[in-house]
Amino acid sequence: MFNLTQNAAEQILRAAAEQQDAEQELPCLRIAAKVEGGEIIYGMGFDDQRENDVVIETAGVTLLIAPRSQEYLEGATLDFVELRPGEFQYIFTNPNEPVPASGGCASQSKGCGSCGGGSTGGCS
Repeated sequence: MFNLTQNAAEQILRAAAEQQDAEQELPCLRIAAKVEGGEIIYGMGFDDQRENDVVIETAGVTLLIAPRSQEYLEGATLDFVELRPGEFQYIFTNPNEPVPASGGCASQSKGCGSCGGGSTGGCS
């Protein structure tokens, strides 16, 4: 199962509230992952539910995961952390993340698999 920290949920809800019309429900957040160049690449953004999506309701956020991303996101966690004073970022920690042969992150530390800046549209 995919996990979402309280910090990430609060930031996602703030961003969703900015995008919603007064009469609409909060948008769903799609989380995606694929392997490219031997590492997992993450993406996220607000989207509509599609057939066969896994739908996860957690901390007031509706997450959508397409079937092709499920195996890469199993057991992963999305967090929103302050990396340096005033610099916030979404990060993924993932037990499925391959360990690089040299350089880069050697474990699933909070610096691995990081993504985007301070908005939900920052990942690609």
